[in-house]
Amino acid sequence: MSILFPRAAVLAAALLPYLATAAPLSLEEALRLAVRRSETTRAARAGASSATEAAHSAAQLPDPTLRIGIDNLPATGPDRFRTTSDSMTMKRIGISQEWLSAEKRAARQAAADASVGRETVLVQAAAADTRRQAALAYVDAFYAGESLKLARLMEHHAHEELEASRARLSSATGSSQEALALTGARGASEDETADILQQQGTAAIAFERWTGVPPDELQPPGAIALPSEESYVAAHPTVAAMQRDLEVARRTADVTATDRKPNWTWEIAYGQRTGYADMVSVGVSIPLPVAPGERQDRNTAAKLALAAKAEADLAEATRAATAEYRSLRSDAQRLEQRVDRYRAGVVVPAGQRTAAATASYRSGQGSLVSLFEARHAEVEAQRKLLTLQRDLAKTQVQLAFRPLTAEVAQ
Repeated sequence: MSILFPRAAVLAAALLPYLATAAPLSLEEALRLAVRRSETTRAARAGASSATEAAHSAAQLPDPTLRIGIDNLPATGPDRFRTTSDSMTMKRIGISQEWLSAEKRAARQAAADASVGRETVLVQAAAADTRRQAALAYVDAFYAGESLKLARLMEHHAHEELEASRARLSSATGSSQEALALTGARGASEDETADILQQQGTAAIAFERWTGVPPDELQPPGAIALPSEESYVAAHPTVAAMQRDLEVARRTADVTATDRKPNWTWEIAYGQRTGYADMVSVGVSIPLPVAPGERQDRNTAAKLALAAKAEADLAEATRAATAEYRSLRSDAQRLEQRVDRYRAGVVVPAGQRTAAATASYRSGQGSLVSLFEARHAEVEAQRKLLTLQRDLAKTQVQLAFRPLTAEVAQ
């Protein structure tokens, strides 16, 4: 007993992965899978990393310049190209440094930080678009599976009713017309199943493209929280990106405006002579803006014009995002009303019709064709309801997942 029990425990542990059934995939888990494997998000994250690295050096001074040379080297005569014969010949080594004011360095740092912010928004936009596309694929795959269940149920009903019709025909209680009608109905139901299988295959490919896993079993999407108009517009990818573009344009204009004050360059050099005292030279180079109104000011005006353009683009994008939200919200509300109205006005009566046709057939007063038509009408009503529910879910996905998200895969 002591030997068999450990062996049984080991065997059970080995078989546990095969006996356990995988839980249905939820919408949130599918979205996490999609963002984690998104190459678009990875590319955007690389862009943000590049901008961050560049921002670290934005406020640094330029590298100093090492200067080495020989002054007054004879070019003719017996001492030509000799560095130690003439007293005027001097070996020189020095260093120069271009100096940027604190104002200029602060402006450059602000522009670099604005670029980092823009790239960060692009990362969030890529993650949001991936989530939205994956959610749409999830909805399509889920409702394709539900439609397939209804189609197979209809096909099963058609097979049952055809067999019953054949039995009635062999017992002389049925008619050949009834059998032929049910034979055609079975063929039509099989074709509908094949059509939905094709749609499901397409939806499965799209789902696997985003998540990397097949949609074997999916949980219902469930309730999708919808944002307010203000939050939707503020977090809309286009609006958020253009806000950052405007900030970058303004900071770039600030950097260009500082060019009106030129950068000074100081230099110090040490000169060595033969037979005479060594010398030290110190100097400052100052560029002279001879026509700032025609050069520096023009460049600044050009950058300010780009900022004004970015501001106008942002205003237009805000209007477009507002109209987009209102259109989608209106569609969602109307689809909600249609779903409720169709369920109450079509699906429920169709179920009642099937129940009445079943009772009539069992009592011998109704025909199989009437029962099949009632069942077919009920399944068609349920399929139409699924279509409305799918359209509603996709509209809600557009509202809920288009705005920026803070969830970014690492």
